[in-house]
Amino acid sequence: MCGIVAYKGHRQAEEIIIKGLQRLEYRGYDSAGIALLTPNYPFIRKKAK
Repeated sequence: MCGIVAYKGHRQAEEIIIKGLQRLEYRGYDSAGIALLTPNYPFIRKKAK
């Protein structure tokens, strides 16, 4: 199972997404991922426990 956190706006998204994933941490999900769409390139990271 996984949790999903999303942010759309003008602030720096990475810190907001990381904090959202930390809030889901206690639920026992077995994996997490982050994808940021930037003007220059997509940034994608995935990790299983």
